[in-house]
Amino acid sequence: MTSSDPDCKPPLLEPVLAVVGVGLIGGSFAAAARASGAARQILGTGRDRASLQRALELGLIDKAVTLPQALEEADMVMLATPVGAAASLLETIQPLLGANTVLTDAGSTKLELVHAARRVLGSKLPQFVPGHPIAGAERAGPEAADAGLFLQRHVVLTPTPETDTGALARVQNLWTRCGARVMSMPADRHDRILASVSHVPHGLAAAYMWQVATAADADERLALAGSGFRDFTRIAAGSPEVWRDIFLANRQAVLQEFDEVRRALDHFEQLLHDADASTIEDFLERAALARRLWAGRAQQP
Repeated sequence: MTSSDPDCKPPLLEPVLAVVGVGLIGGSFAAAARASGAARQILGTGRDRASLQRALELGLIDKAVTLPQALEEADMVMLATPVGAAASLLETIQPLLGANTVLTDAGSTKLELVHAARRVLGSKLPQFVPGHPIAGAERAGPEAADAGLFLQRHVVLTPTPETDTGALARVQNLWTRCGARVMSMPADRHDRILASVSHVPHGLAAAYMWQVATAADADERLALAGSGFRDFTRIAAGSPEVWRDIFLANRQAVLQEFDEVRRALDHFEQLLHDADASTIEDFLERAALARRLWAGRAQQP
């Protein structure tokens, strides 16, 4: 086939990518897209002009623009804002979203955002591909951006029944080129699972940190805290704004998981009351074995 062949289609250009919120996740997505050559230009927009300027200085984005400019120029728009902000942004985005522009997001909860998108986007709903990269860090802002953040990490896409297959393929391709492992599932299933393995762990770490920090002898406790305390409470240092929105958006699933955790704590408490060494050891061994098996599986490529 030659270039003069009428059936010979020119190669598709890499998209112009606009990132709304160039912090840890948005900045890392921009950096990964740049490093992999998955975008021909990267635009940045958001409410914090200082962060956008810093993203420019760091080379994460090519140009800082307003949201209307981003929607006019981009082929793909990534919402990398807290989940509460993403839902409210849809009303601004809807009338400005071009017919061929793909809209996606990186929020940690999906069902509430999908409901909002169905309510707000109307005929443009097929252009929306909800997503969630299972990656993060305690640092925030453009300085925290890492082009390798998504390497071999799962990205869960939760397309709606209306989602256009071409839009879904474009988002899948971009994440794959960023080094991620892409999978799909319904939004409600995503939220139930993430409540268990992400949101509740953060809530437990925050509750325990709060309990220690408000104790009368907090200074002494913290002075003697070692690696176990450090590891268990590490995630409690995450962004309060981000996690506030996550807990509110997924509160029903989190509350259900809290009930399950409370039953496990009650069971362990009863074992301690009974002071039966063998049953306590069995309980701890089962937990230790499950943790070791998970760690081994998580390390597999």
